[in-house]
Amino acid sequence: MRAMTHPIVVTDMDGTLAEAETWRGILTWLAANHPSPEASRFVTVRLPRIALVKVLRRNREAFRARWMEEQARLLAGLPRSEIEAMGAWVADEYLWPTRREASVQAVQAAAARVRAANPEARLVLATGAYQPIADAFARRIGADVALGTPLEIRDGTATGGVLAATQTGAQKASAVRALAEGGEVVAAFGDTAADIPLLSLATRAVAVFPDAELRREAVVRGWEILEG
Repeated sequence: MRAMTHPIVVTDMDGTLAEAETWRGILTWLAANHPSPEASRFVTVRLPRIALVKVLRRNREAFRARWMEEQARLLAGLPRSEIEAMGAWVADEYLWPTRREASVQAVQAAAARVRAANPEARLVLATGAYQPIADAFARRIGADVALGTPLEIRDGTATGGVLAATQTGAQKASAVRALAEGGEVVAAFGDTAADIPLLSLATRAVAVFPDAELRREAVVRGWEILEG
């Protein structure tokens, strides 16, 4: 992907622009289109791990990354066309109806202001979601670039693996920094503590419906808080 040296506005997706969770959308799509015992019990067999993360407050980012990598295995054997159909359905039929309209408008308004000053400015969607979902949602908000987690496709078929580290937390911020290639990150939007590295890149940081940890950080740093 060609690096961009012009200003960018960047936003997270799950929780920031949509209330629904991507991983649930994937399971819903699989249940309707490619049901399997593995998919139907995907959450159940991981309940002990979920409990440990909540009770012991273990590394939530590592947990999310592992979850996304394991969920990708459920897509193994599907042709590229089905993977793209999954991405479009999750973005358009599952996430978009639950969009946070105020957040979407705030992101689009920020991008419009930056573009008015510099026509080469870009709106970037940065998410841990699989790339086909990120691409489809990016089209919905008019983003120029989507940074998601790429699925491995070999000979036109999903292998069940991912090609790079899941785009969460520090990895997401690093990808945005590389994409900006020295250009200003004018504004960034996120909803959880995992987005702190991303928000820290921006001249204007906006915590959207923030979790408790991000709210505390936003108050300390004087970041904007958007809740409606």
